Amino acid sequence: MAELLDDHPTLSTVPPAAGVTTPPDPSPPLDGAASPPLDETARARALLAAQPVTEGHTELPESLDPEDLPPVRARETGAQLWSLHVEADEGVVGTLRRIDSVRALVATCPEDLRLAYTSSELADARNCGRVAALLGPVGWTALGGSAATLRAYHALGVRAVSLTRFDRFARDAVREMNRIGLAVDLSGADPDTVRSALAVTRAPALLTRAAPEALPDDVLRLLGGNGAVLMVTVTEDPAATADALDRVREGAGPQCVGVSGTTAPAVGYVPLFAELLRRGWTAQELVGLAHANASRALRETEFLSRTNRIRRAAA
Repeated sequence: MAELLDDHPTLSTVPPAAGVTTPPDPSPPLDGAASPPLDETARARALLAAQPVTEGHTELPESLDPEDLPPVRARETGAQLWSLHVEADEGVVGTLRRIDSVRALVATCPEDLRLAYTSSELADARNCGRVAALLGPVGWTALGGSAATLRAYHALGVRAVSLTRFDRFARDAVREMNRIGLAVDLSGADPDTVRSALAVTRAPALLTRAAPEALPDDVLRLLGGNGAVLMVTVTEDPAATADALDRVREGAGPQCVGVSGTTAPAVGYVPLFAELLRRGWTAQELVGLAHANASRALRETEFLSRTNRIRRAAA
């Protein structure tokens, strides 16, 4: 995470992580007196201005139209995973149509949105002032039980697939996802499915719509060992959301927290981050929550895929 923090300095009012450049104090008083400490809301606002949020789940309208874009979002959003879930009867064809529509619609907003296929492109979009749009997750039923379909989705730019049950095909699909660089999304999976998937995957899992209260303590520990990222929905009650994130932080580790999205885009993420500062979360942990943990999981998935290709080429 250090390289991500180097690109985006943390706040001078919060102890920085090792190797992190400390920015100058904001607006020193003209009379030479010491600057008053920033309150938690001001610190949260400043942090989010430098560290925009990667949202794990953006629900798009069923019928996409240029007037639907850009999607409604909080001002602190820097990247979004766009859900490609369709009705069960739409299957592969419906998913392909949705991918085609999304790509066309993003092209109509070049000053606001940019498709991203890698963690590097996600960071580049953010640095250029664009919101990165990542394709996925695709629904499990849209695979049609076919590894070839899985590979075709990846070739079209999809970077995550939801896994909601575990059987022989799921085991083989997880291995193939590791090989080609697709993130395994375990949102909505029951605890036994999560345990089974984590026993197979070598890449960090994502839970783009995590429900920490539904996960037993042993599953949280397994997710922590995997380096998974549990992306929690931010509600209008920052204390309740902070409670859910505290459970992930304590059970899986601070490297596993993430943001799914917000039910109140007009309010944004400042109240939550201010609440977490009051609870003693460090700046480094909040940067991880905002985007660094999700970026790390995607980067490790890409690295595993590249390593597999190099090994096969050398064989």
